[in-house]
Amino acid sequence: MERKDFLKGLALIGLGTAALPIIGSCGGDDSTTFTPGRPNGMGGETCDSATTPSETEGPYPTHTPNSLVTADIRSDRGGIDLEVNIDVVNTSGAAVAGAIVDIWHCDKDGNYSEYSSFSSVHFLRGRQSTNDAGRASFLTKFPGWYQGRSTHIHVHIYNASGISLLVTQIAYPESADSAVVAVNASAENGYTKGMNGYTYNANDGIFSNSVACELCTINGNISDGYAQQSTIIVNA
Repeated sequence: MERKDFLKGLALIGLGTAALPIIGSCGGDDSTTFTPGRPNGMGGETCDSATTPSETEGPYPTHTPNSLVTADIRSDRGGIDLEVNIDVVNTSGAAVAGAIVDIWHCDKDGNYSEYSSFSSVHFLRGRQSTNDAGRASFLTKFPGWYQGRSTHIHVHIYNASGISLLVTQIAYPESADSAVVAVNASAENGYTKGMNGYTYNANDGIFSNSVACELCTINGNISDGYAQQSTIIVNA
């Protein structure tokens, strides 16, 4: 999808997401279904879990996610454009409409907003509600990486009433021709670390035992940007 077309879509999405509920304690409109045991991601691994695995929020969750209802979460960050599509379904494969989806991730240099030197800004964080097909979409920048973790995006999903359904993370394919390798070789776009010292999924403490259920599918290129899709299964 062209970036200009996606941005037009964001304006329409925003019309329906201005009044999301306060959290309680407890894109295209393609329909998506899930069958346990299907290959997930691009590596051919098989996911046999009935629901997407729960993962830690990590040390950098969004402080007040209900204040960040936005689909374009790039802010002032540099890097390569990335369209993130998340399809939320229940264990029967039915789309979950009206679910609240929060995402957050680091920038190309491995920094998170709202913490440390970036405590007063909110880049690469946002919230959307799923449409009738169960999809929430965001426009962001391709995440960088930091020591001890592979490339990832954090996701917290709530039902329409604001009750937490799942906290998880999205992983990326890492083959030699993958987007992760291509992006991290793109010094001209600010990705200066390369893959030297990178922690691969197999050695990542979060993904090492569950990556088959958390890999996204992704396509695109350095010049035009990338688009990724994940199907996240919740008890709903």
